Amino acid sequence: MAVSVTAALLVIGDEILTGRTKDKNIGYIAEYLTAIGIDLREVRIVPDVEDEIVAAVNALRQRYTYLFTTGGIGPTHDDITADSVAKAFGVGIGQDPRAVAMLRERYQPHELNEARLCMARIPEGADLIENPISKAPGFRLSNVFVMAGVPSIMQAMLENIAPTLEVGARMNSEVVEAEGIAEGIYAEGLGQIAAANEGVSIGSYPSFSAAGFRNQIIVRGKNLAAVEKAAAEVRDLLGRLKGDRAPL
Repeated sequence: MAVSVTAALLVIGDEILTGRTKDKNIGYIAEYLTAIGIDLREVRIVPDVEDEIVAAVNALRQRYTYLFTTGGIGPTHDDITADSVAKAFGVGIGQDPRAVAMLRERYQPHELNEARLCMARIPEGADLIENPISKAPGFRLSNVFVMAGVPSIMQAMLENIAPTLEVGARMNSEVVEAEGIAEGIYAEGLGQIAAANEGVSIGSYPSFSAAGFRNQIIVRGKNLAAVEKAAAEVRDLLGRLKGDRAPL
């Protein structure tokens, strides 16, 4: 049986919850992890409140193989992610000489003020995640990876993290177009196919556009043969419902 490697994502920031900032990281991380064989099972969004961050970190890091966080590691008073993660693990936190050295690659001595030095506060025992864009690092503590919220920086950090991750079997998927057939028509048959194909996930996704109504059925699974079998059964179902084939 293929090893299942799971993950959760914790998005931190009042600006996400108020709608002022539109998150661009969730979809990117989900797609990235799926492509390398890690199943993203849960996403939570919490405000810049220490107790909320600590509770979420402790719940998610115990439930999944990995926990990734985004946001809250900048130089302002509301950037409290590093302190919150340290509290969740019960470890100390302070200016890390390695992180200070990284910041000095970008800032002149007179520019490296107390606010910017806050970005060098790293929990004890953590490994640093390099940031090739603005130099302020993220960090890894046990199975928790703390990354920036700025999408370009987060993506660069994720690229640096990826080679260190354990991965499982990659997800296979097939898309079946349900042209001209409403969900209510094929729902019962689709449910029967889903129940009969263990280890395969089948979802129906309707959409509307200027071109009209469209349904896509997506079949996913770690076993390619099982995905192909289920997708063939879905196509057969739709064909019979459209009258292309005689009923069995």
